[in-house]
Amino acid sequence: MSDQTNEQTSDQVNNHTANKSNSLAQLQLLKAQIEQSVIGQSHVVDSLLIALLTNGNILLEGLPGTAKTRSIKTLARSLAVDLGRVQFTPDLLPSDVTGTEVYQEVNGKPVLTFQQGPIFNNLLLADEINRSPAKVQAALLEAMEERQITVAGKTYKLPELFMVLATQNPIEQEGTYPLPEAQMDRFIMKINLDYPDDAAEAAIIKLVRSEEKSLQSVENISPEHIFTARDEIHTIHCSQAIIDYIVAIVMATRKPERYPDSPLQQWLTVGSSPRASIAIDKCARAQAWLNGKDFVDPDDVRSVAHAVLRHRLVLSYDALADGITADAVIDEILKQVAVA
Repeated sequence: MSDQTNEQTSDQVNNHTANKSNSLAQLQLLKAQIEQSVIGQSHVVDSLLIALLTNGNILLEGLPGTAKTRSIKTLARSLAVDLGRVQFTPDLLPSDVTGTEVYQEVNGKPVLTFQQGPIFNNLLLADEINRSPAKVQAALLEAMEERQITVAGKTYKLPELFMVLATQNPIEQEGTYPLPEAQMDRFIMKINLDYPDDAAEAAIIKLVRSEEKSLQSVENISPEHIFTARDEIHTIHCSQAIIDYIVAIVMATRKPERYPDSPLQQWLTVGSSPRASIAIDKCARAQAWLNGKDFVDPDDVRSVAHAVLRHRLVLSYDALADGITADAVIDEILKQVAVA
């Protein structure tokens, strides 16, 4: 009986290892496909995958032409899932995003039928999200946090793979409505996109030429691999020392006076919420899984810290006047905070 039990346990371990290997291979294929279409933005591709694996939402900020929309479209095409796109404008209404109840006659009787909006897709591209007023932005809050929306007192569940991918332009601020801190906090990561370098620019020209000649074939990745990977990420080991390190990083944003020899106290007005600690933990475990590890190390935490924290800090007037960026503040925090 004991030998039979040992064999069953061994088979279960082997099956789990095989499933993990298969899911990881599929995610690596997904990454490779996106990188073929989005050149010179490998950190963006990594962040998209981490947000997908952690069931989070992501904010992409970059200058025009930096492949924000292209990267999201490529992700949807590789996963063969529905992509809803909303171009946020000042005259947009919440119902244009969520959907609304429509009057119809059924068997001669008036009936209100709910007509779904673009939010009922697996991926929602909120293009230039800061171009619409707060009422429209707020329509996404419940969806981003609870994966459901409420219209006319009725609650509607969103697809299991639902994810908001929002974009905004960092320089054109005329006629925009900056996202409030409460909504920014619901994005698990904020990614900054820069212009490509010389080599990447030349590769982009060649890529567009090849696309004009023929459509590139894409191997579809089943969303089931995403769900499997999410389950596996829950099993990634995170030691108490790493948890203490994450807590110390977040606490440094709230209590910079703990580091009197650092300018953090002069730079920070408001620190990060507990969502930041949760997000760093989730993203670090996803990063470790993507690297083929079954445990989180300090490098995994540091690799995701900037993307998780940069939109959760409120800098002081002195910091802004001196040209100090959120990334510079996070650099200083990582320099000051030691691993326990």
